[in-house]
Amino acid sequence: MFTQKIDSRIKLVLVIIIILFIFIVARVFYVQVFDYNKLSQLAKDLWSRDLPIEANRGLILDRNGVVLADNLTTTSLVLIPNQIKDKDTTSSKLAEILGVSKEEMDAHVNKKTSIERVHPEGRRLSYDVADKISALNLPGVYLVKEAKRYYPYGSQLSHVLGYVGIDNQGLSGLELQYDEYLTGEAGAIKYFSDAKGNQLNLSEVYVKPQDGMNIQLTIDYNIQVSLERELDNVVDMFQPDMALAVVIDPNNGEILGMSSRPNYDPNNYQDYSMEELSRNLPIWASYEPGSTFKIITTAAAIEEKLIDLDKDTFDDSGSVQVENARIKCWKAGGHGHQTFLQVLENSCNPGFVKMGQLLGKEKLFSYLDLFGFGQKTGIDLNGEGEGIIFPLDKVGPVELATTAFGQGVSVTPIQQVAAVSAVLNGGKLYQPYIVKNFLEPETNTIVQTNEKKLVRNTISEETSAIMRRALESVVARGGGKAAYIDGYRIGGKTGTAQKVKDGQYLVNNYIMSFIGIVPSNQPQAILYIAIDNPKNTAMLSSYTTTPIARRILLDIIDALDIPKQVGGIEKSYEWNDDIYYEVPNVIGKNVEEATKDLEQFQVEYSGEGEKVVEQSPEAGERIPGGSTVRLLLSS
Repeated sequence: MFTQKIDSRIKLVLVIIIILFIFIVARVFYVQVFDYNKLSQLAKDLWSRDLPIEANRGLILDRNGVVLADNLTTTSLVLIPNQIKDKDTTSSKLAEILGVSKEEMDAHVNKKTSIERVHPEGRRLSYDVADKISALNLPGVYLVKEAKRYYPYGSQLSHVLGYVGIDNQGLSGLELQYDEYLTGEAGAIKYFSDAKGNQLNLSEVYVKPQDGMNIQLTIDYNIQVSLERELDNVVDMFQPDMALAVVIDPNNGEILGMSSRPNYDPNNYQDYSMEELSRNLPIWASYEPGSTFKIITTAAAIEEKLIDLDKDTFDDSGSVQVENARIKCWKAGGHGHQTFLQVLENSCNPGFVKMGQLLGKEKLFSYLDLFGFGQKTGIDLNGEGEGIIFPLDKVGPVELATTAFGQGVSVTPIQQVAAVSAVLNGGKLYQPYIVKNFLEPETNTIVQTNEKKLVRNTISEETSAIMRRALESVVARGGGKAAYIDGYRIGGKTGTAQKVKDGQYLVNNYIMSFIGIVPSNQPQAILYIAIDNPKNTAMLSSYTTTPIARRILLDIIDALDIPKQVGGIEKSYEWNDDIYYEVPNVIGKNVEEATKDLEQFQVEYSGEGEKVVEQSPEAGERIPGGSTVRLLLSS
């Protein structure tokens, strides 16, 4: 009986051992077959160390593919302290090459960490310095690839592009706004080491970095170059407190150019103050717009059918009394009897006071709201301002009067160009934007596109057409004459706004501005330029901003390949203006006939004979009277 009990126990133990053995075999099989990859990876993670390889930041391109923000390949110093055999010698040699104290380098060499990035003295090393370190061939000392942001055109478009920090992170402008798109994924060289950090004799693994996405802007580089050149000229000539310019496509809200002064070089952003770095004036600056704002008042009065520009008239005596305030016209004695079109051409303040009174405060301020004043446009740049509009319950007769001609309210340049775009494009208020496409970095194929965004409709097409003609008339016959370009239909409006400080208007301190449209009959671009407190010049925008705007408009015509137009309003010439004439066709005529037909020009002949066989300029071109026309003669 006792023996049977022992046998039963032995059998039970044996069964248990067999079951355990089967379980162990099954477990080993499972681990070897099913869990092998997972456990192997976990083991490798315990042994592996990464030498980081930084990804390239995405490029920023203009609308035509010009690279505005690029990358340079540099190297940086990385240490693996546990692999450094002679720490004192390593520290001394590296300190000497990098030009830092040995104590500073000792802190890096002796740091208790698996990998030490030498920052900042070991970052973005020159090729010369990197070669010296590489030649030492020191254990535990590595040089890894690192990308450095590079702006090939220096300060051009600086406030729009922004800049990046030493770790390639966007800190302002588009670099900050779209940092998650531009930043890639870092790669690495994986090596294997034991628990003490000693490198194991295993093959290294290269993990390729993934570059950030490229971004294509709506900016036209050729237009941007024009803005930068002319603003530099403004600074040289007038030493202003600030200056800015912006160009927009009124048909979709695309920004074609944007710049301001002061500006900075994002390659060396450390050399500038935060005020210089952070203020993108076309979207941030807020000030009284002055007479450019009269475009909005005029459009509102026409839309409400309160005035007919050609038929209705206004008598300007030189000033108008509104409660206890006397509002003066810039012309002593006034402009006398004039149509409301002439009120706009002459920028006559009393005439706009009348328009404001006809509209009333509720109606006028409803149009300010309709056109987006007092609110952000939503442009895809950080730091946009809102401007300041009177609360309706604070608007009395004087505030109504001054608002009508652009005084007392505060607006941003981007609000102005967006609103004027709506006035001229048929009444559609579009949200301005500056990023057009997101591109895959390897192939540059479009991944995502930003489309135009209609905010709301404002005025009718009929009113818009009237305003296009009216602003062309301002340039041809009014205060914008200096922007006139023969053969092209240019519209525009000047502005001269007195600056305010501590609630008081400053003496001889103005912001002078001009809004230009090309071509006025079918606008393709709207330019806004403003100069704050220009020195050594007449206090009239027609003598400061308007000639500068004309040069930019000529560049816009070239950049957008805008053809000449016919049927425009003929310029009202003054005594010192060049008068343009069309060159007649004299090919085939004799010398006497050709000379008579070209009486407005100087004529130069070459060749022999009596018949004209070639002429320059060609027939149909318009050139100033007195210009030279060259004729080739033959028998």
